[in-house]
Amino acid sequence: QVQLVESGGGLVQAGGSLRLSCAASGSIFSFVSMGWYRQAPGKQRELVAGITSGSITNYVDSVKGRFTISRDISKNTMYLQMNSLKPEDTAVYYCNANQRTSLDRWYNYWGQGTQVTVSS
Repeated sequence: QVQLVESGGGLVQAGGSLRLSCAASGSIFSFVSMGWYRQAPGKQRELVAGITSGSITNYVDSVKGRFTISRDISKNTMYLQMNSLKPEDTAVYYCNANQRTSLDRWYNYWGQGTQVTVSS
């Protein structure tokens, strides 16, 4: 069982930047994919950015050009660099990972979430 712990959220003014981190309790080498989701009050959780084991990335249209997802296998950590933040980026951000083990078993993990608030 792997635990994911997010950090880096906070309050920032519009136009500012934040970097979120997602630290895994174990190796992320076997993670087929990882991603950042967010959920704003009254809205459904949405995928913001994803990264595969082959470092292929994808982004929701609303953050393209502003957010960058990356991961550091040596530190078992995934990041989300968020620039030019807008009030509509305000949400709880969650880290997610899909793991495929050597026994071909699949697991899905979630972090506890970190609040990002962008003031206008």
